[in-house]
Amino acid sequence: MNTPRQAARQRRRRRTLFMGATVALTAVSVLAYLLMGSSPDHTADAGPAAASPRATAQKKAATATESGVPSPTASPSGSPSPKASPATTTAKPSPKDTPRPPRETSTTPPSAGRIKPGTTYQGVATAYKAGVGDGACLFGPSPDLMVAAMNTTDYETSKACGAYVLVRAANGRSVTVRITNECPLPCAPGQIDLSEEAFAKLADLKLGRLPITWSLVSPSTVGTISIRYKTGSSRHWCAIQAIDHRNPVRGLEVRGAGGWRQLPRTAYNYFVSADGSGCGGAIRITDIYGEQLTVSGLTVRPNVVQPTQVQFARH
Repeated sequence: MNTPRQAARQRRRRRTLFMGATVALTAVSVLAYLLMGSSPDHTADAGPAAASPRATAQKKAATATESGVPSPTASPSGSPSPKASPATTTAKPSPKDTPRPPRETSTTPPSAGRIKPGTTYQGVATAYKAGVGDGACLFGPSPDLMVAAMNTTDYETSKACGAYVLVRAANGRSVTVRITNECPLPCAPGQIDLSEEAFAKLADLKLGRLPITWSLVSPSTVGTISIRYKTGSSRHWCAIQAIDHRNPVRGLEVRGAGGWRQLPRTAYNYFVSADGSGCGGAIRITDIYGEQLTVSGLTVRPNVVQPTQVQFARH
């Protein structure tokens, strides 16, 4: 049986052993740590630690791209390129913004014909009895007899009808006439058969033939254009004529369901719609200078001269 003194001695011994074991363990740990720090494998073990900042930078770049702000290292396909073509940078207009061509598009106009502006022609003048001034152009009686018949070649299937021509003689005299008729063979190209009244302005009728030069003019003393539907016209077939135009007419169109339609011209100076398309609708007239005049509101009234409010410009 231990005395109190012996018990106290045993407790001091156990405390000393415990503290000694603790110190020994600590010493062993320090020694192991020092051995690891001086090992050649230390650089390889430090690799992951050095790579961690790079991984953090990549994550930030991805976050910036996701927020809509392009990253400096982002792929070109994910950011606007300064070399992009206009097709990729310009927005395509919607169907509402796309301009549509007008439906009333003129067809290709016919040739202006042999008689052209700014050209002087040479020929010979003869004379005929013009009566009331009517002729192959079927304009009807003329308000004056300053009219003429154009040779068949230059008449050219009525393209010369209504043209105003300034005729000059070698003696210095001149006269302006309107073409209302055709002069058939043997009238030669360049020849104009003047009314006796017009020929008398240049020379004595006894001469019979007179060398001349002639050219187109646009007179100022002209009213407005009139339109006439030929006898027999209806909404099923019609022939249309323009009267009192300042400049020669190059073409006449009518507007139907499909837009403007060019009508063929006849030798008797009417434009024919054989199937009735456009009869009674809007009419568009084009002169040899390319000016276009549109006339609307005229009904099909056969053989009635219907005045308009339009006229071609002077040239």
